[in-house]
Amino acid sequence: MNEKSNPIDPILIVDDELSILLAIDTTLQLSGFNNIITCQDSREVDHILQHKNVELILLDLNMPHVDGETLLDRIRQGYPDIPVIVVTGAVDVNTAVHCMKAGAFDYVVKPVEEGRLLSAVSRALDFRELKRENLALKQRILKEDLESPEAFKEIITKDKKMFAIFQYIESIAGSSQPVLIQGETGVGKELIAQAVHRLSRPKGTFVAVNVAGLDDNVFSDTLFGHIKGSFTGADRDRCGLIEKASSGTLFLDEIGDLSPSSQVKLLRLLQEREYFPLGLDEPRNTNARIVASTLADLKSLEHSGKFRKDLNYRLGIHHIHVPPLKERKQDIRLLTDHFLKLAAAELGKKTPTPPEELYTLLSNYCFPGNIRELQSMVFDAVSRHKSKVLSMDVFKTHIHREQESRNPRKTVTGSDNSYPLNITGDFPTIKEATQWLIAEAMNRSEGNQSIAAGMLGISQQALSKRLKK
Repeated sequence: MNEKSNPIDPILIVDDELSILLAIDTTLQLSGFNNIITCQDSREVDHILQHKNVELILLDLNMPHVDGETLLDRIRQGYPDIPVIVVTGAVDVNTAVHCMKAGAFDYVVKPVEEGRLLSAVSRALDFRELKRENLALKQRILKEDLESPEAFKEIITKDKKMFAIFQYIESIAGSSQPVLIQGETGVGKELIAQAVHRLSRPKGTFVAVNVAGLDDNVFSDTLFGHIKGSFTGADRDRCGLIEKASSGTLFLDEIGDLSPSSQVKLLRLLQEREYFPLGLDEPRNTNARIVASTLADLKSLEHSGKFRKDLNYRLGIHHIHVPPLKERKQDIRLLTDHFLKLAAAELGKKTPTPPEELYTLLSNYCFPGNIRELQSMVFDAVSRHKSKVLSMDVFKTHIHREQESRNPRKTVTGSDNSYPLNITGDFPTIKEATQWLIAEAMNRSEGNQSIAAGMLGISQQALSKRLKK
């Protein structure tokens, strides 16, 4: 009868000293851990991880070829779920602590003390199992609401409004009718379109095109293609994007900017499922699903005569409105952490530690550029990051610049109904209004004077003096 593996996936021990490998292996074997891989050459670690699921790694720091710190960085980026216990000499304790800040689970000092080793290994294995249980629980909860949560894996959110959108997308997945996605710039409309595509289980591909600024000829040639000789320079047949999206999805971004003549051609495509390549008199049919997006209010464009009413109706048979980031406050921390990891991996840096005040600062910003703006801010900050805690300077500068450009400080004269304050009841005195503004800013900034001062447009020193009064 085969002995049960403990743990199910192996523990990997990496050390260039054979005696250390044997000592750790023996200690673990005697304690019941019988599923172990030993590696004396650090260059082989990447190959092992690529071909085997590993439960835990015991990693020496001082090795020839590839040192432990370099390997730790690779493991944290490529296999973040695998806990790493650093094994180091007594003189390298400071380095070991540095490694823990970089993501190591624990460290053990050489010569290895049996009790300390077994305690660290047991805690790491328990931690890994707890993460598995939490993930399984999260997936079970998610699957109670969604039949295909994997279709939305690219969308980072825990917002209820977003999950309601996911449920709606699942409900229309089997439809062949067009889908209209509306939302501000940077909210992730194309990611929503890709989710619609995945859930439709198409045989074809997802093809995207931004139609903003395309004149009628370019629009027709881009979407419908042309035949040889249809115009000067057309020396061969060219298929359009609608043909490339056959049995798949054609995503038309910024549909609100489409010219009137192009709107007529798109309407025919939606109604009759047919189109005319340039130079061809016989129509061709398509089975591609059309998904369109816009940040414009199509109803307003329709009323002003800039968008066809019948096209608006045809496009909006299935309609999705993606909420802006300012309405998804609980996603800000989630997205920030996600972009920090992405930026660090792309720039070849360790993921920086953000100060807790950063999330407070960001939660009080309106994000006119939404998720795309947050991503740009994070990437800029990480590119300038040197070490230790992530600086908030990039975020503060960006927010101040955007607020000044979008909302310069007003001088209110007379009655200005557009001013954002709406006063009801007794009219406050200057002193009362000032006290209220300071109290509200301190409340929104969770007591952070620097952030509150930025919201009020005064220096931190000036705010501090007012608070003392």
